[in-house]
Amino acid sequence: MLHKTRGIVLNYIRYKETSIIVKIYTEEFGLQTYVENGVRSARSKGKIALFQPLTLVDLVVYFKPGVEIQRISEIRCGHPFFHIPTDIKKMTLGMFVTEILGLTLREHTGNPALFNFLQEALLFLEEQEEQVENFHLFFLMSLSAYLGFGPETARDIRKQLQENSIPMGTGEEAVLQKILEMPFGGKLDIGKSQRMFALDRLLDFYRLHVDGFTGVRSVQVLKEVLE
Repeated sequence: MLHKTRGIVLNYIRYKETSIIVKIYTEEFGLQTYVENGVRSARSKGKIALFQPLTLVDLVVYFKPGVEIQRISEIRCGHPFFHIPTDIKKMTLGMFVTEILGLTLREHTGNPALFNFLQEALLFLEEQEEQVENFHLFFLMSLSAYLGFGPETARDIRKQLQENSIPMGTGEEAVLQKILEMPFGGKLDIGKSQRMFALDRLLDFYRLHVDGFTGVRSVQVLKEVLE
């Protein structure tokens, strides 16, 4: 049976000579895996561009409960990105977001609230002209709430970390409290060292709550790019 749904491409791997296996987080069915045949052939006319990480897509898909790999009937770009693929800061933040989503999105059922948050966050990153260097902090803090372990206060984070022998200073707590209180992407007046300490503590917090949340490879690049 065919269904319409919006999706966010996470990643793909090559399959056979001209096909791919692609993971897409969908509004209707959560995390799904699809096979797309012939997309890497010369006749596909650049269709592979639709499957780049974080592409927002509109889909018509086949869905059979219990089937591991589904199929796509139709796909088109829902909102093209121009700045995320070309601006070095936004590109690096996009790499980080892609990796975080790959580590945290597990459910194979729809969650429209989570999907809408992710789409709006990506559109914000695409369109925002200033203050993008703190985007990842707001993203991690907000995402934790949608994943079910969002803190009420930064003191909650500090307490949980300390209970697991992870030190956290009052300065880091103050920064995280500001993020909790501000609207998404608000003007956060902090320096690079505060930003990086806050990121480390948020990632520690995720490790406490997400099974298999291992090292995030893009963190070091992120720290080098975001001044």
